[in-house]
Amino acid sequence: MIENDAKQNNVLSLSKGFALRIVQLHQYLKSNKREFVLSQQMLRSGTSIGANIKEAQFAQSKADFTAKMYIALKEAGETEYWLDLLYESRYLEAKEYESIITPCRIIIRILNAITKTARQNKSHTPHPTPHI
Repeated sequence: MIENDAKQNNVLSLSKGFALRIVQLHQYLKSNKREFVLSQQMLRSGTSIGANIKEAQFAQSKADFTAKMYIALKEAGETEYWLDLLYESRYLEAKEYESIITPCRIIIRILNAITKTARQNKSHTPHPTPHI
């Protein structure tokens, strides 16, 4: 359990730093590139990752924890999509893209591992035997 707690704290810290970078990128895209639609979607999903991880820390149950972490994973996947679109539509240069997509993909890998562990732990939970 300690290893999983470390992963959670690590991904929370990474996601907060990532969210701050997403906010800065959004401001840059609005001011310098006059791009408003894709960057707004990226802002919403990119800042939502850490918010859901933080919520998971205060989950009411294991199922609630797992659900919040899955939402964080889905938001990270969505953010990756918006970043890809911004790059492919030439709003981001290759260097800018690589510097922001790399932490996004690291967060996705960590969240995949956490949700996989949560799913495995759920499937190994013994069901109580009914009292007759």
